Amino acid sequence: MKRLLLMVTLAGFVATPASSSPVVAKVGDLEITGSDIQEALAELDATQEAALVKEPAALGQFVRALLIQRLVLQQALAEKWDQQPAVISKLVRARETTLAESFLQNASKPDAAYPSDAEVAAAYEANKAALLMPRSYHLAQIYIATDKAKLEATVDQLKAKDADFGAIARTASEEPTSAAQGGEIGWLTEDRIQPEIRAKLPDLTVGIVSDPIKLNDGWHILKVLDVREPRTPTLPEIRENLVASLKTERARLKRQEFIAAMLKEHPPAINEIELSKILSAP
Repeated sequence: MKRLLLMVTLAGFVATPASSSPVVAKVGDLEITGSDIQEALAELDATQEAALVKEPAALGQFVRALLIQRLVLQQALAEKWDQQPAVISKLVRARETTLAESFLQNASKPDAAYPSDAEVAAAYEANKAALLMPRSYHLAQIYIATDKAKLEATVDQLKAKDADFGAIARTASEEPTSAAQGGEIGWLTEDRIQPEIRAKLPDLTVGIVSDPIKLNDGWHILKVLDVREPRTPTLPEIRENLVASLKTERARLKRQEFIAAMLKEHPPAINEIELSKILSAP
């Protein structure tokens, strides 16, 4: 698990001693430290972790969810909810599930040396066709939802000599994230672009501004900033993802083999007649 730099800044917190983990968030008298968050992050799977790394704002939402959980837990314990018979049964099952799953994860963990450089290179060569990246476009946009007068005024601005698309996007676009970046929405592969917009792209060369394109949510005025033709990424570019994929697949296979070996040594037996009685019970 990579250590993530926590970018959550909250005012009004009392600094903790240098030897202890700093308080990152709190609600009421409950505090969550950097160590608490790191421990929670360590429980995420690779896909969830990648989502947090890709979208830093999601980390704030993750911490908020932790705060809510701690607050609810505090109230539940105050009301002795953990002493309810039905809850005790659920806690026992949850403990058993967690313990068994943790043991399985450890048993199926790939060797530290896996995959080797040769194995990564072989996987790259074997999967080259599937790794082909479609044509990609670096796009900027001006988005206007419903105001036709504003749309017409914006189009007139863009037609002016030496019009600055980025400057106009900052003031006219109604999509705040891209507007703050001069309209830039980054690189998108063809398959991630809405069909109505994708159909217009072949007519646009780099630097050309499109006519307004009407979609269900409003009008989009596009500018192509750059184009990448279809290509296969190099091994260094994709190595990290390829290694992660190989480790995931190796863990899956080791898990299956471990369970198969246990079942071979201890074959399960199920009384189907008694089982059917349980399913048919009122």
